[in-house]
Amino acid sequence: MLNFITPIMDTKEYSEIKISEIEPILKINLRGKSRDFITKIGKELSIITPVDPNTSSSNEKLSLLWLSPDEWFLYSNDKIHIKNENFLEDKLFKEISKVKLGSVTNVSDHWIMINLTGTKVYELLSTGCPFNFNNFKNSKGAVVQTLINHIDVIIHNKNVNDLNLFVRRSFSEHLWSWMNDSARFI
Repeated sequence: MLNFITPIMDTKEYSEIKISEIEPILKINLRGKSRDFITKIGKELSIITPVDPNTSSSNEKLSLLWLSPDEWFLYSNDKIHIKNENFLEDKLFKEISKVKLGSVTNVSDHWIMINLTGTKVYELLSTGCPFNFNNFKNSKGAVVQTLINHIDVIIHNKNVNDLNLFVRRSFSEHLWSWMNDSARFI
């Protein structure tokens, strides 16, 4: 991971909503189509690779999100020391990319992770998002790629009223400002 100064690194609390940026964590994009690729991911990460649309799998250290039939997004549940991060990325590269099963790309510096908790989280998101969250909010582990205030995001439903939202670094400050402005009126 590059050494960078995060644009946000803050926590805001409003009535029944808490918005906080999570410290930089490992994020890896995995792409591949073959059954061997899917099996290898599961074996190397000790996670059952999600193959159903908009689902995820997790263990105590990692979460794996389905993004498309040939794309997954892997992120660490906690901050990982740089040596461990490099070890995991190198291990995946050696077992997947080097043998031409698929691609492994470290996108840790590309995405910012924002955690949203509270009973009014879905009201906040619905004010700027065309996605209908009715079924999503009751589906632990659900994943959606959508727009919030015209910004592409990935949302992972970790638990009841507990979401991880991934936004590209270049749009993170704008989305952060919009969420904080909107949360004051909910």
